[in-house]
Amino acid sequence: MLEKMSPNQRLIIALALSFVFFIAYTTVFPPPPVEEESKVEKVALKEADSQVAPTETKAKANVGHEINSLEKVSATSSNTLVTLTSDKFTLTIDTLGRISSNILSDEKYFNSASDKIAQMITPNGAKPLQIRFADDIVNNTSQSTPYTTTVEQAVITETKPVKVVLTQTLPEVTIEKTLTFFNDGHYDVAIKLSNDKRYFVYLGQRPNVSDQMMTVMGNMIYAGDGLTTIYEDGDVEGRTTFNDVHLLSAFDQYYANIFYNVNPDVNILVERDRDNNPITYMDGSKNFNFSAYSGPKNYVTLKTIDPVLVNAIEYGWFTFAAKPLFAVLLWLNGIFGNWGWAIIALTIIVRILLYPLTYKGMLSMAKLKDIAPKVKEVQAKYKGDPQRMNVAVMDMYKKHGANPLGGCLPLLLQIPVFFAIYRVLLNAVELQGAPWIFWITDLAKMDPTYILPIFMGATMYYQQKITPNNFTDPLQEKVFKFLPVIFTFFFITFPAGLVLYWAVNNILSIAQQFMVNKAFDKMKKDRHEQHLAEKHHGKDKEDSKDKENGKN
Repeated sequence: MLEKMSPNQRLIIALALSFVFFIAYTTVFPPPPVEEESKVEKVALKEADSQVAPTETKAKANVGHEINSLEKVSATSSNTLVTLTSDKFTLTIDTLGRISSNILSDEKYFNSASDKIAQMITPNGAKPLQIRFADDIVNNTSQSTPYTTTVEQAVITETKPVKVVLTQTLPEVTIEKTLTFFNDGHYDVAIKLSNDKRYFVYLGQRPNVSDQMMTVMGNMIYAGDGLTTIYEDGDVEGRTTFNDVHLLSAFDQYYANIFYNVNPDVNILVERDRDNNPITYMDGSKNFNFSAYSGPKNYVTLKTIDPVLVNAIEYGWFTFAAKPLFAVLLWLNGIFGNWGWAIIALTIIVRILLYPLTYKGMLSMAKLKDIAPKVKEVQAKYKGDPQRMNVAVMDMYKKHGANPLGGCLPLLLQIPVFFAIYRVLLNAVELQGAPWIFWITDLAKMDPTYILPIFMGATMYYQQKITPNNFTDPLQEKVFKFLPVIFTFFFITFPAGLVLYWAVNNILSIAQQFMVNKAFDKMKKDRHEQHLAEKHHGKDKEDSKDKENGKN
């Protein structure tokens, strides 16, 4: 059956089936859920207690250094030392000098479907600013000695950052952390030690706020050579050391905990934890300074804080195309003031830019369909002689100006653009809580009425109906016709912004197909009239010759 298909048919079906399999697999086998605290436990902010959590026994990680088991206990097991509030977040620091909680205040970040609040710090695992000493004796003491603070409660405003000085006095060394928190979510860190002891500062685990949908989550290292290295959850081996690092990030789909402004000479280490997930930490010094951010990966916010932070927005393999496309989308949103209309405008611009390619591809497919019966005749005629059959078929393609690869090459060139837009719309936290029109009140969530995905499926079906094809097997044609139904089924749970893009793209494809069909019909009519004219001209010449011969 496959031998009878053209390269174009095989390519289209392979791409479609691959896409369907990819979606089906991630739907049936989603990432394993991480244990969450109850909503009440997360929201409740307890007052500081005089006692500190007891020292736990040490547990060895699968790879590398020993990790004190206190890194893996719930945030509620240690007590709150500092509580900071602003109009954007509520942040707490525990008695071990770690950021133990950071809840975003904006309601658009609350996921009502999964009952998740935007808690940037996971209950288990290492916390941001957690310190571990290389010396086991010093480290054990540090895990049972509480910090003191200069501030217990404070309010952060746009014009008034809050400075907190945390101090931990150990027999061998005194640690002082000076933290300055700003309203936009970033904070500056200065760590001083009275004696030179080797220690490590942890970035903390990635947030677990987003409902992951075919997106990468894990840790990222953005180094001075512009190289981005990503360690996905469940796919970390051994230990890797980096220098000249511009930023290190623990991220999920929309959110990230980031360290930046790190001295180029500082060693950044990434290794796996017990779940084979990445854990990132820095080699500290006696006087250690850097900056940090905890919050949504909003492009404008990150760029305003420090332009290097925009590199924390990850688009995967298609970053080279996704970054400029997002820049255009951001510009269009500035014009329309609505992300939905910006998506529609971006789709139109992309289709205009790709028009020459798609036009040629569609025209080539129309030509192939037109000569398909003649090709079948040639194939039947030379059935026993494949070499002569191929030569005859190629001669026929050449005679009619049809290119068997003309339909698939433009499609191949469009694939990077499609996936780039797909990743932009899937990773843009700006779409959260962004309305379009009518019932679409959040472009980052699925359409609750299912109207948009059903409309998308209908436009896909109609586009397929008016698109020429040269299927020779009825079964292949039936399978191909079911693709709109399959795509509709899977797109039901997709973010409305992504479904909107696909639906608009279908509408534009339908319009372009009408233009191509009209142009091809005109081309056939002109060719037929030219053929008749040439035939009539030839007949006149013959009649003229006959008359001359008759006279002679």
